[in-house]
Parts: sequence; C-alpha cells; structure tokens
Amino acid sequence: MKNTKKEGFTIIEVILVLAIAGLIFLMVFIALPALQRWQRDTQRGQDLSRALTAVQSYQNKNRAKLPAAFDNGFINSYLKTGSDTFADPDGTDYTFVEGSIDGSATWEANQHKIYVTRNATCNGEFPVASSGASKVALQMKMEGGGISCTNN
Repeated sequence: MKNTKKEGFTIIEVILVLAIAGLIFLMVFIALPALQRWQRDTQRGQDLSRALTAVQSYQNKNRAKLPAAFDNGFINSYLKTGSDTFADPDGTDYTFVEGSIDGSATWEANQHKIYVTRNATCNGEFPVASSGASKVALQMKMEGGGISCTNN
C-alpha cells in the first residue's frame, strides 16, 4: 500500500497562527497610544521645567522679582528666543493663568494652561503657601492623569 500523506498545514494550525498574530496586533494597538501619551506628558513636564527656568532667569535680571504678568511679552522675551517655540506637543501655544492655593482651578487635560501660583511652593501635585515674595509654583494637568507641579 502506498503512503498518501499530504504535506501542508491543517486548518487548526492556520487558525492558531492567525489567533496569535491577532493577539500581538491587539497588544501593540493598546500599548502604542499609552506610549505616545507618556511621551507627550514627558514633553509637557520638560516644558514646565523650561518655564520655571525662564522665571528664574527673569528674577536674576530683576532683583528676584516675579514677572508682573506672564503674558506674551514674558513668553517672547524668555521662552521664544530666536526660532524657539513654546507650545504643547499638539502644537497649541501654552498660556499662563493665575493659580490659587485653595486648589479651585478646574483641571482638564489638553487645555494648554500653566497655572502660576505666587508665594507658593509645591507639596506633591498642589501648591502650598510659602513665605517670600519671590516664590512661585507652576502647575500643569497631564494627559495621562495627575498634575505636574514645580517651584523655585
């Protein structure tokens, strides 16, 4: 009798390989947005540190005083030197708004706002009162959750 064994894959083997490939694609599509969100939040944190450095530069030139207003004049003089931009990773320019120690700010992700709280330092995510007129806390809502706070 002749051996009539056919070569090739069974339907079960093909389905198993397709199921595994589908799971790999699913994991990539779930992980990729989280990775991109983390990268954008990292950039926002760096931008917040850059804003604090600009405040400190202003203070060095103005006898430790804080800017009277964090307006376009301050942004253009200290944050947008040369061809630099000061914008969120999505391309929208940041704006500075006055913050408060009582935490009454409404926090929404992607609002492109940096909250400035004078006479304050950071205690975790939120500002607390601090002595000294030259103290400032800067805060920003992160897309992935949480609030980043930095102070001088």
